[in-house]
Amino acid sequence: MEKNSSLWKNLVDEHPVCTIWKPEAEGAIYHLASILFVVGFMGGSGFFGLLYVFSLLGLGFLCSAVWAWVDVCAADIFSWNFVLFIICFMQFVHIAYQVHSITFAREFQVLYSSLFKPLGVALPVFRTIALSSEVVTLEKEHCYAMQGKTSIDRLSLLVSGRIRVTVDGEFLHYIFPFQFLDSPEWDSLRPTEEGIFQVTLTAETDCRYVSWRRKKLYLLFAQHRYISRLFSVLIGSDIADKLYALNDRVYTGKRYHYDIRLPNYYHMSSPEMSRSPLTEHFRNSRQHCNK
Repeated sequence: MEKNSSLWKNLVDEHPVCTIWKPEAEGAIYHLASILFVVGFMGGSGFFGLLYVFSLLGLGFLCSAVWAWVDVCAADIFSWNFVLFIICFMQFVHIAYQVHSITFAREFQVLYSSLFKPLGVALPVFRTIALSSEVVTLEKEHCYAMQGKTSIDRLSLLVSGRIRVTVDGEFLHYIFPFQFLDSPEWDSLRPTEEGIFQVTLTAETDCRYVSWRRKKLYLLFAQHRYISRLFSVLIGSDIADKLYALNDRVYTGKRYHYDIRLPNYYHMSSPEMSRSPLTEHFRNSRQHCNK
């Protein structure tokens, strides 16, 4: 304790106090370094935020090293600032290489430029999403899902081609590129629930889609809250688009069309409408989801 107190006394109490201050200000290089430090510490997060921070901090340390060498003539100040400049430069090169090395397959490039990039999703974030998925080919007239048979264990996004959605052989709507194939099924189930498709999805042309396994995607959501919110917005928008696509098919003459994939879809019933088995199934699905 006595040694610590004596050290503190030597550092603070007995340290010579500045009695004469320099009348002139430091050179422009010193002030430029200070400005670079201030602006550099205002950088954001993410890969590009780190590039911004390390580039400005590196320039600030370089200016400080030049100032120490030219104006102060202090070898220790120059050495420390130059070492810090080298560290910032190496960090900048490493991050720039990581960003530049992010490459995707053609399907992912099209998907990013058409859907994710307009939403402001950074490439590193999209890379995390892409690494959890796979690209699948679906040939013409082959089924992605069959009514009452295929289990709901994945989420897929169409990249090219066109998918026909039918129920009991009756056409409901099409699925076009950059739309989810099974967003209503995904939204209708909780993470711990299981279910089967109540519609048939058939490829009208050769199709390519990106698919995520259900459990793997939920694990990704748990690790990255931003990706979870992003998919929530995309899936909600996709379901809304499907609802609007069904508006013209809700009423045709005296026949009513239901998409039982959409349990949140309300239909204003008519006194003349009889309750068919499909109607009862729709109402039961809605009651099950409310529980």
